[in-house]
Amino acid sequence: MTPTILDGVAVAAVDAAGTEHAVGHVVIEDGRITTVGPGQAPRPTGPHTWVDGSGCLVTPGLVNTHHHLYQWATRGLAQDATLFEWLTTLYPVWRGLDAGITHAAASAGLAKLATTGCTTAADHHYVFPREGGDQFAALVEAGRRVGVRLHAVRGSMDRGRSHGGLPPDNLVEDTEAALIATEQAVNDHHDTSPDALVRVAVGPCSPFSVSAELMVGAAELARAKGVRLHTHLAETVDEEEQCLAEYGCTPTEYAERLGWLGDDVWLAHTVHLSPEAVKRVGATGTGSAHCPTSNGRLGTGIAPVRDLLDAGAPVGLGVDGAASNEAGGLVEELHQALLQARQRGGPRALTAREALWLGTMGGARCLGREAEIGSIEPGKLADLAVWRLDGLDHAGIEDPVAALVLGPRPRLKLLLVGGRTVVEDGELRTASETDLARDLRAAAERLKGTR
Repeated sequence: MTPTILDGVAVAAVDAAGTEHAVGHVVIEDGRITTVGPGQAPRPTGPHTWVDGSGCLVTPGLVNTHHHLYQWATRGLAQDATLFEWLTTLYPVWRGLDAGITHAAASAGLAKLATTGCTTAADHHYVFPREGGDQFAALVEAGRRVGVRLHAVRGSMDRGRSHGGLPPDNLVEDTEAALIATEQAVNDHHDTSPDALVRVAVGPCSPFSVSAELMVGAAELARAKGVRLHTHLAETVDEEEQCLAEYGCTPTEYAERLGWLGDDVWLAHTVHLSPEAVKRVGATGTGSAHCPTSNGRLGTGIAPVRDLLDAGAPVGLGVDGAASNEAGGLVEELHQALLQARQRGGPRALTAREALWLGTMGGARCLGREAEIGSIEPGKLADLAVWRLDGLDHAGIEDPVAALVLGPRPRLKLLLVGGRTVVEDGELRTASETDLARDLRAAAERLKGTR
């Protein structure tokens, strides 16, 4: 690849020093960042690609730490339901999932993420109907089709209604079969290389749909394989009440009892944490995927993000499944995270730069990739988002980071993954958006027709 120079651009590096340049440059070679600095870049004499970044801000590519991409096929349902009502309404629909539907939904969802600044996405896929085909492979192929980095979480459920769980019995797996399939997913798809496009994590769904045996077995499997662990935890008051009634402890205490706190774990939501639980999450280095829009859509509450950050926990942002966040974009979550933190703790609870950190370095820490992505530093992968801030929407906002976080969603001038163009001038370049929309409509109609 010839060198690429982003020139005359405002830079928010999101590094440990908080480096920013009102006018600066970034140089990329062989998929990695080689130079970041103020002012104009020196023009090389050899072949190169020069990008005029005037009127733009470059940030690290955003990192989505929690999603359910298959849900793009079931947007707009159960609009006024609690989480448990929402799940019991949708599980019968999701029973009709197959590999083709999952691929179409995941491709569309990843395209939306890319056009809203996302270069790395974690997807938690935990629904495997018996006649659904190889849905995990379909998910992985969607990541390759769109061209973003994918952390594919092989989820599982083994606790159906007859055993006190929420999912229908015909939608859960046998415990041993789930562990075998999870190990196979790691063997088939996990890439350990520093510039990996696909990594696999282990992710039993939640305490109310998974047995203790599966939680423990999954943690042991993940650690034997050297991959990360992910699950939902402490999302609702209902979950806490059920956990106290069944196990005599809070969800966080239950997770720790089963070996599910640690610096190789990140948890989705963590809305209902006591001060003691916040301290344990921080002390163990356990990550949190904060999903502000989804939590607002389902009315589950506001996560204690400020407290978690102060306790030392890695906190990233998640879009969550599009059936509980129909917009499906990632840059909007910067804004929502700031608003929710301030609703909970006042106007100083989260700054614009801290919101950007959540969406970049915070997410990279949750996924164990802070050495590779999440900031603009020499040697790191060239996963970059270049945002246009020179139009009417942001005119007069002198601080470009404030414009990004507080203003309307900017249009992307460029999204690079490993130096390769994925989005240019707001449009996906790796796949046809028309084809993606057509495939999604057909998949959604087919899935909803199975109800």
